[in-house]
Amino acid sequence: MKMIDVGGKEKTRRVAVARGFVEMQAETLERIRGGRVEKGDVLAAARLAGIMAAKRTPDIIPLCHPIGLTSAEVELALEDEPSRVRIEARVETTERTGVEMEALTAVCAAALTVYDMLKSVDRAMTISTVQLEHKSGGRSGTWNRA
Repeated sequence: MKMIDVGGKEKTRRVAVARGFVEMQAETLERIRGGRVEKGDVLAAARLAGIMAAKRTPDIIPLCHPIGLTSAEVELALEDEPSRVRIEARVETTERTGVEMEALTAVCAAALTVYDMLKSVDRAMTISTVQLEHKSGGRSGTWNRA
């Protein structure tokens, strides 16, 4: 195993967007919507957890390069059909390597936080479809999920 040498690459603006979902019972979603969760504001906690995780990705994923992020945003939305929380993370940098792992890590941490805050009322929740939606910058250019 080794960390890939990116020293010879040019610094360029790089963006990655990832998305995932936490599926739950309709009653659980209504608890979030109504602010009736014992631990507090689920969406605010998950947003903060995602941003913090993006910044700490190299501490979690062994061969990830530590890079300076210029932006990390996590947005959460409640969806009724099916009953779920949609999580989207957008991470940006001007560096020699991309931020796909940071965006994916942000989504995963936010999803785990949603699960943690609601597990006492809904053990059947499912974290699903965590995937990269967009990346741009670097030698490989722009990629979008079809």
